[in-house]
Amino acid sequence: MDGKWKGVILYHLFQGTLRLAGLTWLVPDFSTLSRRQKSLIVDIPYRGSNGPLHLLIDSTGIKVEGEGEWHARKHGASKHRIWRKLHIAIDEGSLEIRAVEMTGNDVGDAPILPVLLAQIPEEEDIASVMADGAYDTRRCHETIAECGAQTVIPPRKNAKPWSPTTPGAIARNEALRAADRLGRTIWRWWSEYHRRSRVEAKMHCIKLLGRRLSATDFDRQITEFHVRVATLNRFTAPGIPVTHAVA
Repeated sequence: MDGKWKGVILYHLFQGTLRLAGLTWLVPDFSTLSRRQKSLIVDIPYRGSNGPLHLLIDSTGIKVEGEGEWHARKHGASKHRIWRKLHIAIDEGSLEIRAVEMTGNDVGDAPILPVLLAQIPEEEDIASVMADGAYDTRRCHETIAECGAQTVIPPRKNAKPWSPTTPGAIARNEALRAADRLGRTIWRWWSEYHRRSRVEAKMHCIKLLGRRLSATDFDRQITEFHVRVATLNRFTAPGIPVTHAVA
């Protein structure tokens, strides 16, 4: 089913929903929504945390167009298969998505970390930044050190010490020595690296809203991604349980 027929179905679905609600609002047609989507600026809501942020960072690929996975395995992928990479940073305290970026699948993870951190307002303190080994680069460590935050990134396998001339390199060398002395398994437990699973769960929630992007234009795909993130942040607040310690 192409985008035009999807738009027609959604138009009638929204129109019927408004009628059932007793509302006389007009529903924009598909072409109007498609045209406005390209320039729409989505305001991503968040409540924020009471203290410094503990950011968890991750990325994943999402399909835009092309054959399904079964067809690709059976007949091979065609040149029309297009993927995008979604990059997010969540606040561990509130579980809200605080920074987002979308790139082509030819862009690595590490170059986007400074872009994500730049989206955090300057008046907010960042206590720590946690990411996987793909972010074990000089630029990532230096960017985190400039924010005054603790870095929790596992060193790459066969990693070598860096020249300790900058705060980021010094912190990274300390993590490398700790991983070599304790072993990677114990280091992950000691550094509480398991907390990063929360951002993986959040990425799964994004994909639950759709395993692929419906828009074909890159600008519209960004808007679609931002709408998903804004929706998830609105769902997150009432979905977090409030617990109290019992003596």
